[in-house]
Amino acid sequence: MGLLFEQIDSQPSSLGEITLRRRRIPALGNRDIYEVKLGEEFLMSSMFVEAEVALADLGLAAVNGDDLSVVVGGLGLGYTAEAALRSDRVGELLVVEALDTVIGWHQQEKVPLGQTLNADPRCRYVHGSFFDLAVKEGSGFDPQQPGRLFDAILLDIDHSPRALLNDSNASFYTTDSLQRMARQLRPGGVFALWSNDAPDEDFMVTLNELFTETASHVVAFYNPLQNCESTNTVYVGVTPAA
Repeated sequence: MGLLFEQIDSQPSSLGEITLRRRRIPALGNRDIYEVKLGEEFLMSSMFVEAEVALADLGLAAVNGDDLSVVVGGLGLGYTAEAALRSDRVGELLVVEALDTVIGWHQQEKVPLGQTLNADPRCRYVHGSFFDLAVKEGSGFDPQQPGRLFDAILLDIDHSPRALLNDSNASFYTTDSLQRMARQLRPGGVFALWSNDAPDEDFMVTLNELFTETASHVVAFYNPLQNCESTNTVYVGVTPAA
């Protein structure tokens, strides 16, 4: 058996100290669990990835066509990006990440999915703020092709539209900002959002103002730490068809 705990890397960032750790919990078997922390706050654990995978699956299921151009906002441990790349309908994937340290963990393959993402020619990392690129006129998510449109935008950064990593993110979850982001979607394109919380009725009202089809999917999974079922939410909205 390997070490029960290892701090793989820790670097300062604009949001605070960002840390990558690996641990084993003997009661859960012989598996490595990777964790990302920002300061003292847990951002993600490889123990719970069902909803991150569902974000890609549910988002892509709602969009038609092939050779899809997809944006993932927030790299994390790579589970949403990897799930999107499992679909042969995806022709290109841009992963937008504000912290270059997190991109470096994947490029240097310090996390399990780094090798998978690096080896797929459809995948490209974009270092930048998702929230800034989402609302800035005339630029967009792709620095190589400003103003281009996408088939799907999959977002997993904040804990929920109310529980934010940074207070400045609050302005994104408004009708105006979401409408600016939606202009980067093709007709019939999809916006999907992961949330740690239960479905938010007020946020659904906002989505219904902008999208012709909306849904809040509750994703249930077993939580071995609490020996019970936990749930996350995936919101999906489809832009009007041409």
